[in-house]
Amino acid sequence: MAVSKFVMASLTNCRPLTCAFTATASSYQERLVPHPPDLIKWVRREGGFVHQAIKISQDGTNGLGLIASHDIPKGSQLIVLPDNIPLKFGAEDGVDEAHSVLVKLAQKIPVFAREHVKSYAKLMVIYFCWCSLMEGAIFILPIIKLDVWEHLTDELWAMKLGLKLLQERARVNSFWWPYISNLPQTYSVPIFFQGEDIKNLQYAPLLYQVLPWISLKVNVFLQNQVNRRCRFLLDFEQEVKRAVENLKQNDHPFDRQDVDASSLGWSMSAVSSRAFRLYGKKLPDGTCIDAPMMLPLIDMCNHAFNPNAQIIQEQDAGSAKMLIKAETPIKQNDAILLNYGCLNNDLFLLDYGFVIPSNPYDCIELKYDGAFLDAASVAAGVSSPKFSSPAPWQQQFLSQLNLDGEAANLKVTLGGQELVDGRLLAALRVLLASDMEMVRKHDMDTLKSLSADAPLGIANEVAAYRTIIALCVIALEHFPTKIMEDESSLKQGVSASTELAIQFRIQKKSVIIDVMRDLTRRAKSLLSKDTTACQG
Repeated sequence: MAVSKFVMASLTNCRPLTCAFTATASSYQERLVPHPPDLIKWVRREGGFVHQAIKISQDGTNGLGLIASHDIPKGSQLIVLPDNIPLKFGAEDGVDEAHSVLVKLAQKIPVFAREHVKSYAKLMVIYFCWCSLMEGAIFILPIIKLDVWEHLTDELWAMKLGLKLLQERARVNSFWWPYISNLPQTYSVPIFFQGEDIKNLQYAPLLYQVLPWISLKVNVFLQNQVNRRCRFLLDFEQEVKRAVENLKQNDHPFDRQDVDASSLGWSMSAVSSRAFRLYGKKLPDGTCIDAPMMLPLIDMCNHAFNPNAQIIQEQDAGSAKMLIKAETPIKQNDAILLNYGCLNNDLFLLDYGFVIPSNPYDCIELKYDGAFLDAASVAAGVSSPKFSSPAPWQQQFLSQLNLDGEAANLKVTLGGQELVDGRLLAALRVLLASDMEMVRKHDMDTLKSLSADAPLGIANEVAAYRTIIALCVIALEHFPTKIMEDESSLKQGVSASTELAIQFRIQKKSVIIDVMRDLTRRAKSLLSKDTTACQG
């Protein structure tokens, strides 16, 4: 009982929801309170299991994490959480008026976000028109389809669970306070960046000089996401204030604490960076609804693409539990690592607040445009480009690739696991070919495959590679700085948010350079084979 009395004493302190967000590197590792309750002891006391070798410690530059105090064999259970410990949010989780208000606010988020996205898309069109007039040049408007923008509102699932997190943070007797008090005081995601660092992510010369041909560029995507999330938080703050302004003390979901954009941003960032989307309520047909939930202690595992642990959800009769097991033998002082997903650096930065150097899944996104590809191929020395005026049979292939027509998906990528988007590669091969019958001998999968050995001939393949390389050169030329200049800036000492912004753009440039190097090597190899064959 002495333990429970000690915990209750810590819960009676007033805990304001509003946080001041700073950009210093050390603040990212500070917890919500200076001396929070022992999280491992709390998990064990509430029926969970924690391996005796697991401890919370500083994990290098990654902040707090879990490490092994001694060797752990492969297959060992590391942490087991019974169903009462995860923090979840559902309409059926409460019956009081405060919970009802919270549910109604959560239900407004999809509609609220969708209307906000529509307004934002219209503003983007107006802004791009204005840029065109200011530049005094012919400007091809980026295609902004509302259905494309609307699907992005799904990301705001984090705000729904974030409302529950804020409610529990405000409650002086919250069951989850030992967990919540251990959460970071601040997050390093871009919604908390200063204006100058937002500009560092935007790369204005690249966006507005190249944008006539390149739309949905990864930097455009990131900048739009940051702006849209910030705008949503500011607007949703007013929605929350309207919903709670006349409520009685007992009916107030946040114990009369003030909820502003800062606290909403904190909770949304906490959820987006820490929550897991696992199986939730079981439906009559036996399927389960995906449910976001926060898993205390488990969510302190840091990321690796080659993790040494795996999260497992076990569903027994009438109960469920979440656990992590050692996937490999874990040595003393090794960090316990989970794979957050095969994500690009855009998503790692937006949701987790870090950038992965040499991320094998990082890529840049381009808009397929015939006129731009014509310009790139001319720069590459490819004769008679036909990208903007394909023959009818070539246009049929473009339609099959969904790169032509009213419902076309014009977003293509460079980098990542494919290196070159298969649809882009197939389009280049087809449009650089003159023999329709030769093209039709190959199926679409072969035409889209980079591993296919020059299906339409060496000259065709080299021309396609050179066109992509020229496209990369044009993109690199429009960055305001070179990688060496970025690295020099980092050595001079900058704020944590500036450092993240610079690291992000370094990695994007590196993706482009890696694509150029790889395709140059492939082109040289093909030309060498061609020369050898001619000499033979």
